[in-house]
Amino acid sequence: MGTETTSTPSKPISNPSVSHMRPSDRIPPHDIEAEMSLLGSMMLSREAIADVLPVIHREEAHRFYRPDHQKIFRALVDLYDRNDPVDLTTVRNEFERLGILNEVGGVDYIVLLAESVPSYLHAEHYARLVRDKGMLRDLIAATHRIQDQAYGHQEEAKEILDEAEKLLFEVTDQRITSQAEPIHAYLEQIFSQLESHDGHYITGMPTGFTELDDMLSGLQRGEMIIIAARPSMGKTAFGLCAAMHLAGYENKSAVFFSMEMSKQAIVQRLLCSRAGIDSHKLRRGMLSSAEFEALTGIGGQLGQIRLFVDDTPGMSVLELRAKARRLRMQHSIDAIFVDYLQLMHNPGRVESRQQEVSEISRGLKALARELDIPVVVLSQLNRNPEGRTDNRPRMSDLRESGAIEQDADVIMLLHREEYYKRENCPEELRNIAEVIIDKQRNGPTGVVKLQFEQKYTRFANLSYNAEPAYVPTSRYEGGFSPAPPIDNEEDAPF
Repeated sequence: MGTETTSTPSKPISNPSVSHMRPSDRIPPHDIEAEMSLLGSMMLSREAIADVLPVIHREEAHRFYRPDHQKIFRALVDLYDRNDPVDLTTVRNEFERLGILNEVGGVDYIVLLAESVPSYLHAEHYARLVRDKGMLRDLIAATHRIQDQAYGHQEEAKEILDEAEKLLFEVTDQRITSQAEPIHAYLEQIFSQLESHDGHYITGMPTGFTELDDMLSGLQRGEMIIIAARPSMGKTAFGLCAAMHLAGYENKSAVFFSMEMSKQAIVQRLLCSRAGIDSHKLRRGMLSSAEFEALTGIGGQLGQIRLFVDDTPGMSVLELRAKARRLRMQHSIDAIFVDYLQLMHNPGRVESRQQEVSEISRGLKALARELDIPVVVLSQLNRNPEGRTDNRPRMSDLRESGAIEQDADVIMLLHREEYYKRENCPEELRNIAEVIIDKQRNGPTGVVKLQFEQKYTRFANLSYNAEPAYVPTSRYEGGFSPAPPIDNEEDAPF
């Protein structure tokens, strides 16, 4: 269908939804024929209205270019919502009741609309045409607002760029809500997945920590996984170990967004962790020839894996989402790691920091669902653990927002008792880290013990010398056999 305005009995009126557009000789995108066909289809059948509403909601009447068409659309939807009959008589009576009959062109125009389409069966197609033209007008309006803000430069460039990204995202994120489907549509997919994992308990992406993978079945697609701890507990080291395992051993592609450390510091930590070299010696440049040779070999290995690092400080969810989408498209990213949540910000005005963190949390969860990959988010805990006798963290200690607890699919808390008992730490607690799985939406909770090698800033599977690594605390019982002991450096995951 064309985009030329069709002559009708009603007087064309400028669209208020695009009234803020910059004056131009160019006519905004629209399709009057599609609008007329859509409204005509809706007048012929209630079924047509049911097909249209998932594409254009009542609140989205501005998708129609002409204001009189917007009013007609709202009235038809209201009739449908009240379960009233929809025909020429009821539509005319409704317009008279609302006092808009003359505004929409009178009875003659209503008849013309009903006669403009032979069948209502293509109503959804017409709705998509109308919606797409409306989205293009929204895009034009957004670019004009961006130009006005850029020319006005009343704020810092970074804030203007954040607002521009937000405006564009609001346009690009407009999509049809999913509809209910019969469960048989998913049964075949589920059983196919079960057959593909026959004999393998890990259905997600392995972290390299055997007992943790037992409980989580790996990092699951579409889930937001929170790894939270007090400072110096090893959040970054844990995240890097998992990312390194995915990229180095599972041949996956991962990205690590670091807002706390530089790219160089991240790569140095990866080198020392994998080579088993004291990171302090590397920083001081006191490496032996053997250690330097080992680093060179590890550097060659790291150069072959698909692990990406972005150290942009203070990223917004919009910026991170744009980068993640690009990486997903260009490099088929399989997992995202964010270090850490409280260093992110949300552009625009918010009432409180709690609200800002809540919006960031929801944005990261939406990103996991959109890209259908695990998003692992590191997070800070407040000071409450330090006031307890046992210093053990709880899920309620997450800083600045309870929304994180609600949005996360998995919440893991890192705890090292040795950190609090440096002077008189019992031998059995030295170099031991606990991963407390305090929430798992689709699985058990419990505690997994790992070995923490502070000198190399890495975690490893616990050897048989210590207590069993998997300590179930929920109604789920048992688990798989403990991981084999680490006889040498090659057995460590990193």
